[in-house]
Amino acid sequence: MQYISTRNKKITASSPQAIVKGLADDGGLFVPLKFPSMSRADFDTLLELDYAGRAEFIMAKFLPELKSDLAEFTKNAYSKFDDDDASPLIKVDDGLYFLELWHGPTYAFKDVALTILPLLLAKSKELVGDSYKTLILVATSGDTGKAALEGFKDANGINVLVLYPTDGVSNLQKLQMQTTTGGNVKVLGLHGNFDDAQSAVKDIFGDSKLTEELKRNNINLSSANSINIGRLIPQVAYYFSAYADMIDSGNIKFGDKVNFCVPTGNFGNILAGYYALQMGLPIGKLVCASNKNNVLTDFFNKGTYSLKREFYKTSSPSMDILISSNLERLVFEISGRDDLLTAKRLKGLSSGGDYCLTKDEQQKLSNLFWAGFASEEEAFGALGQAFDEYGYIMDTHTAVAYSVYNDYVKATKDKTPCVIVSTASPYKFVKDVLFAIGEQPTGNDKKDIFLLEDLTALPIPETLSQLFKMPILHKDILDKEDIKDAVLKYSKEIGAKK
Repeated sequence: MQYISTRNKKITASSPQAIVKGLADDGGLFVPLKFPSMSRADFDTLLELDYAGRAEFIMAKFLPELKSDLAEFTKNAYSKFDDDDASPLIKVDDGLYFLELWHGPTYAFKDVALTILPLLLAKSKELVGDSYKTLILVATSGDTGKAALEGFKDANGINVLVLYPTDGVSNLQKLQMQTTTGGNVKVLGLHGNFDDAQSAVKDIFGDSKLTEELKRNNINLSSANSINIGRLIPQVAYYFSAYADMIDSGNIKFGDKVNFCVPTGNFGNILAGYYALQMGLPIGKLVCASNKNNVLTDFFNKGTYSLKREFYKTSSPSMDILISSNLERLVFEISGRDDLLTAKRLKGLSSGGDYCLTKDEQQKLSNLFWAGFASEEEAFGALGQAFDEYGYIMDTHTAVAYSVYNDYVKATKDKTPCVIVSTASPYKFVKDVLFAIGEQPTGNDKKDIFLLEDLTALPIPETLSQLFKMPILHKDILDKEDIKDAVLKYSKEIGAKK
């Protein structure tokens, strides 16, 4: 299958090439030349499959060159989850569901893709004849970092360097990264925010002198962020799986529309839903839920993407993002796949801090998306209300989505069944979850997770409770100006190893 760059459609790649490269040479993102489609017979097939089988089926549509290996890969990846179903669908009320994507090794939705991406990358390297060592550069707002570290830990011929904002993640997220073992991983804290980390990674990919120097050390760069199409494609599968589960349970019939409400930061999760829609999944509305950093809400409602705004640290740190990288893929699509216009807009964002859509483009978006945001107080209120009313406990990011879902229903009176995409275990944000349900945190994360278990009966993930016994292995913190030098230094260490 062919992929093209959002900024220059003449730049093409096969799916293995796109996975290995991560980012197109012009700085654009790879997108399918043509979206695959799902027939009625395909949907019937999904109903008979477990989650691993459904993921294999959907991914084969996008990655035909890897089709013969996908059954083994999906079985391997999703055997690492708590249950047979990697994405259980929980019904809490008539027409209201939570899709729990956080039952993997690091208890965040990123595991759905990052347990399988190492397998996809290793096979893709083999198919394209890439004999270089691969350095995976990861910018994280919390969850991607640990999921990438866990997924690629001790992988042959692959090293991982994770950059995270040292004051922009939860204590447990930081602890997960700092205690990571493995001879091929490195974690660096950053004085700054996620956008600083992500911009640094993109700059490194676009620095031809640096990439050539890395090649002299026998190293190629790649990415595990959702800018890599190999990270994004596995996420499409859980939208189809949720729909199949709703048919299986008799809650909907084939062809009935379903809404999805998605807590959104870097726009990869909800973009996967848009890709599912393009393939033929009967989605009514994709509800884009933001926290106080509501740059996406303004984009959908006003047609302008602007970075000229204040940045806030919130209780949902994985959404504390102003530069939503995956939005570029959506802007490319709604522009009629105008690569020159997309490149111009992204250049304008980089130089001037904003770009605007046309009225026609805004209308296209409003037909598919609805956007809202939740303040800290609103998110806490929604989290507490769900626990009181349904006995359902959620993390702070999912609480943002639940709050925005309530706003959507109030504003539109839409009674279409809705699936709220739940992105992380409540235990990863234990202090704020306790506060939201009316309890006083102790200030000690270890004590707090046991307190939350007593109050909710939700079992503590063993890997999280064990964190407090593990040594801190990664302590370095950098200024953003020093990131390139740190990457080059680490690459020389990698290159010196046999």
